[in-house]
Amino acid sequence: MFRNREDAGRQLAGKLKGRQLYNPLVLAIPRGGVILGAVLAQELGAELDVVLSRKLRAPWMPELALGAVSEDGRVYLTRSAREQLGLTEDDLASERRYQLAEIARRQKLFRGVRPQAPVAGRSVIVTDDGIATGSTMIAALQVIKGQHPKEVIVAVPVASPERLIEVRRWCDDLICLFSTEDFWAIGQFYEDFTQVEDEQVLDLLREFAPACQAAD
Repeated sequence: MFRNREDAGRQLAGKLKGRQLYNPLVLAIPRGGVILGAVLAQELGAELDVVLSRKLRAPWMPELALGAVSEDGRVYLTRSAREQLGLTEDDLASERRYQLAEIARRQKLFRGVRPQAPVAGRSVIVTDDGIATGSTMIAALQVIKGQHPKEVIVAVPVASPERLIEVRRWCDDLICLFSTEDFWAIGQFYEDFTQVEDEQVLDLLREFAPACQAAD
């Protein structure tokens, strides 16, 4: 059990300290992941930015994640959505448009604070406050891998064991502090899992903005 996202971030940082990292960049999935990302960036002397991806919800059951869409528009569908339900991207076209509109809103908001950080040749640490289905993480990793980082490290406090297997295929290393079959929601592993608002994300991005930009 973690006290809050800051506590989880500090514990993750402890697993990464002492590791050789190349011009490290922490990419956090908003919103909750940015709290952990800020702690990692501070503890590791890394740059902080966001990577945007959004869950694709089932039309008949909005709480069910069938996949995710990344900020470049690519769709990742879970294995069950592809194999058991036989869904295609066309089946989720309306939901994809809706989530891309939200991604565009966040791009405008967050990129107004800091431009997108370069990825090529760097040690990239991708974080979120947990992995449930793994869809948003994998969608984000697809985009990052296409930008030619030196290495991609996924660092999360908690995850479903089954989802970890899938996520490992998309990164060079994966650090997860706690994984259990008794997993029904990320929030069950936090004493304080208060919702993170856009303004908190903006404040952290401003705090960690590159010095040259902060001076502009």
